[in-house]
Amino acid sequence: MTEIALHNYFRSSTSYRVRIALEMKGLDYKYVAHHLRHGEHREPAYLAVNPQGLVPALVWTDGTLLLQSLAIMEFLDETVPEPPLLPADPLGRARVRMLSQMIACDIHPVNNLRVLTSLRALYGAGDDDIANWFRHWVNETFEPLEKILASSPQTGTFCHGDNPGIADICLVAQVANNQRFHVDMRPYPVIARINVACMELPAFRKAAPANQPDAE
Repeated sequence: MTEIALHNYFRSSTSYRVRIALEMKGLDYKYVAHHLRHGEHREPAYLAVNPQGLVPALVWTDGTLLLQSLAIMEFLDETVPEPPLLPADPLGRARVRMLSQMIACDIHPVNNLRVLTSLRALYGAGDDDIANWFRHWVNETFEPLEKILASSPQTGTFCHGDNPGIADICLVAQVANNQRFHVDMRPYPVIARINVACMELPAFRKAAPANQPDAE
């Protein structure tokens, strides 16, 4: 049995999600950095570990490779049940998954680094164009997400009740990315409040991009 290894990049929001989950579960892990802007995730040594060449990639103690941040977080939750990242009841679990996927499936796929790089390379998009693209797709989801959180009695200190979970992890990682593109958070007071509550917790702070060994 070997130690857990997380292949990631400090600025990757999906990597940030998994780091938060590992910290919340109290799991020690080996931090393996791959600089995405330098193309290190495309080097043969990493492709031998993860043929998809993306981050994060978690190598479990038995050598099993796990990809995709949502799948990794649910695996961690099932393997190390405390503290739970999903509610116990089916409706609660569905709601948390719904909130998580609004960010992970509707925002991130169109705003990740390889898409933004392609906009520049294929269509000649400049910095302002890319920033406007990023903000547009954040706002497309944050507007309904804010309404859902603001109107639901199930919203508490965090996205679902008074304990943080996968939805909060996704939210915090997205807000961190938003800051780089100067997304105006004033229209989203509930999202902003939840982000502040999360960042008061040691696991979220320790996992933050600025606190990683490869941070620039």
